[in-house]
Amino acid sequence: MSSTPSLAHIADDRDHSSQQILLQIRNVNKNFGGLQAISDVSLDLQAGIITTLVGPNGAGKTTLFNLITGHLVPTSGTVHWLGKSLNGIEPWRIARMGIARTFQDLRLFNQMTVEENVMTVMERSSWLWQSGKNAITKRVDEVLAETGLFDKKTERAVDLAYAERKFLSMARIMASDAKLWLLDEPASGLDPRSFEKFVALLRDYANRGVTICIIEHNLDIVIQLSDRVAFLDQGKLLAQGSSQDILKDPHLAAIYFGDHA
Repeated sequence: MSSTPSLAHIADDRDHSSQQILLQIRNVNKNFGGLQAISDVSLDLQAGIITTLVGPNGAGKTTLFNLITGHLVPTSGTVHWLGKSLNGIEPWRIARMGIARTFQDLRLFNQMTVEENVMTVMERSSWLWQSGKNAITKRVDEVLAETGLFDKKTERAVDLAYAERKFLSMARIMASDAKLWLLDEPASGLDPRSFEKFVALLRDYANRGVTICIIEHNLDIVIQLSDRVAFLDQGKLLAQGSSQDILKDPHLAAIYFGDHA
């Protein structure tokens, strides 16, 4: 594999060719005045595949999430979800189409209970609402059990421990019935036991067909979870492939750890 700045895309060591492409990014650019934050990025997110975005701070990872979710509009290029262009569609409409996102600052409703926090994201699960209150309650209980929060359902979010708040953020994503999860450093600050539970949870949902894209600096997450890794620097997608191939490339390692020389 080349270690020069003009890296070709890396062949993955697993065959994902049969997986359905849910989100397609093609030749996307985003400029803020004279600053080009995203430069000609093309990327596919496939059903049941966990893709991790890595790269140094300022590489364009969060900007790419903002372009997918409609918080930013591409200067040029296209983002398609299930064959439909997302360019110019409001963020709340994109969320209802099945794309859910977490943030580093969690954005929970602190004065609401754990159960109420989860229920706020279930609007798009119309089939559950049509099935009645019991179906809603059952689904809420399921995701709280999966995240270890069932016994905390009546507690306020603000009263939870840090790891519990992280899992409440995940429970909201799980209950949203979204087909694509965009997770911004979801495992940051987790203790080892919580980290193991988090890894198992994401792999389980990927096995169910959920498409997951993560922004992550934790190399343990990158190695343990990623089916594919996309490496960005200065708004450019330098390489994509398996975590093993990406992380062993000396040029990418130099960029990631801050030694461009």
